[in-house]
Amino acid sequence: MNRRHFLKTGAAATAVLAGMPMLTTGCRTSLRTRLMDGQPSTETKIPEMTADGYRILHYASLAPSGHNSQPWFVRIKDPDHWIIGLDTDRRLPVVDGNNTEALLSIGAFLENLVQAAAAHGYRVHTTIIAKDRFDPDFNPDLVSIRLEKTQPENMDLHRLTSRRTVKSHLSDRPLTPGDVSALSRLADGHLFYFPKNTTHADHMAEQAVANYIIQMKNRAAVQEMAKWTRLKDSTIKEHRDGLTPAGMEIQGLASWYVKYLMDPEDVTGQTFIDKGIEKTQHQAKEGAGWLVITGDGNSVADLIASGRRFQRMALEAKNRMIAIHPMSQTLEETSGRKSITENHSPGTIPHFMLRVGYLDKYPEPVSVRRPVEWFVRA
Repeated sequence: MNRRHFLKTGAAATAVLAGMPMLTTGCRTSLRTRLMDGQPSTETKIPEMTADGYRILHYASLAPSGHNSQPWFVRIKDPDHWIIGLDTDRRLPVVDGNNTEALLSIGAFLENLVQAAAAHGYRVHTTIIAKDRFDPDFNPDLVSIRLEKTQPENMDLHRLTSRRTVKSHLSDRPLTPGDVSALSRLADGHLFYFPKNTTHADHMAEQAVANYIIQMKNRAAVQEMAKWTRLKDSTIKEHRDGLTPAGMEIQGLASWYVKYLMDPEDVTGQTFIDKGIEKTQHQAKEGAGWLVITGDGNSVADLIASGRRFQRMALEAKNRMIAIHPMSQTLEETSGRKSITENHSPGTIPHFMLRVGYLDKYPEPVSVRRPVEWFVRA
């Protein structure tokens, strides 16, 4: 046994003896604060971009995305004309081969952009310019944006900076009809709530676990997850994206263990996989039930619209102390999509499966984002 293996084995044993699982909850870290001071710069070195434009894109970049891959780019045509596109190097080709989640994420990015622009005194005119996402000549340019100067609106941008995905400590208390109604309005009526212990909710919980296990048995999916996992602070600072210990809600001794004793290849090991399955099984049982956001179809425009609905709803959910945890594996797997579709009304097109529940305290955001300069193209 070499020294490194001895340390890793000893630390793992200590974690077990301390009763602290490898994947735990409630982590807070100052790393996001150190990397992102919360206030976008008033200066920009990007040609053709104003200070307002820079700030608007900073807020837009706080949108969520699968594996925190941040799959967007922005091309500045002139100060008031931008193109939003899909960065093909940031796709998840194994679990998102048809770009569904990437386009939903870009929809969330667009919603943040629109709200931030309104706060800074701009009306946003959007035009979908992409071809169908199944086209073999798929054009990564998706949306044309034009900014029109107007009066600033009273938008609470703190909602954008403080929103996060919360996976743990969700209350079993059912969502109130008033909260469900408010969230549904923001989702344009495309939102459906299935309380815990109903037939639909039980089915979605079972499918979330079953399809997570399917993915963890898929070597390519596990390797893709490992590619986007950032364990050490130095790696997080270098990439400003991906799955971090804080984002995975790893804390305490377990956090120290993964930061200092785990290597990237350890993410593909059976111990890490088993702990992930164990954590998913626990999560699926926790909370007030499930929200499903549906779409009108599966075109680029449909998916971007659903991403915008999700983000509007998620920002309001934070205000109402409701945690939102997307559990996407079911909709990523063919068998999962088939099962969910068959258990809903004919014609239902589910775009999001969200585990929800009230929180006693809403935790601070922890996932990092790339600076605007990193995703703006000439």
